[in-house]
Amino acid sequence: MKEIIIQGITKIIAGIILIVVLLFLPAGTFDYWNAWLFMGLLFIPMILVGGILYFKAPELLKKRLNSKENEVEQKIVILWSVLLFMAGFMIAGLDYRFGWSNLPRAVIVLGGIIFLIAYGLYVEVMRENTYLSRTVEIQKGQKVIDKGLYGIVRHPMYFATILLFLSIPIILGSLVAFILFLVFYPIILAKRIKNEEYVLERGLSGYAEYKKRVRYRLFPFIW
Repeated sequence: MKEIIIQGITKIIAGIILIVVLLFLPAGTFDYWNAWLFMGLLFIPMILVGGILYFKAPELLKKRLNSKENEVEQKIVILWSVLLFMAGFMIAGLDYRFGWSNLPRAVIVLGGIIFLIAYGLYVEVMRENTYLSRTVEIQKGQKVIDKGLYGIVRHPMYFATILLFLSIPIILGSLVAFILFLVFYPIILAKRIKNEEYVLERGLSGYAEYKKRVRYRLFPFIW
């Protein structure tokens, strides 16, 4: 249990350092209120949820902290996701420095609300699916989850993730970064989902039947 605490604290500290470098350095100032707002919206709920998982579902927390991917195709997807993430944050910082975008404060606040709603959906998905992992894998004793949000779309976690990703540049006040995420993140996510479904259909009993019952991956009646 002590190892989980150390791993969690290490990841949070590393995340804070990374975001500071990617946002404040390109912005050229610490007087970037959007970045401080984003860090608060990101890390405060993260610490609260992490604490709850530590006491209520330590095994799920351990799986969420594990980011070692075994699937080769998923490693490529993760690499592109990291590059997009870094590019988007740096562009948002430069956007603030040079004033490329001028989003109204009300839009930024709306982005923050959407971010929190998406985070709430993310937590609900974790509650419904105790097999949820950051890596694509078949776990011992894993069963198909088809209730709750999983009865609406096959990948509710990714639905929440796409809302999170698209709300981040809005919070940061950057229309340029938003366009970058809007164009490229759905492509990366679609590739991850395609490979994940291949792995699940091949190795998880009942998943092929589940795909027939729940037709849509992310968006009901669309895809």
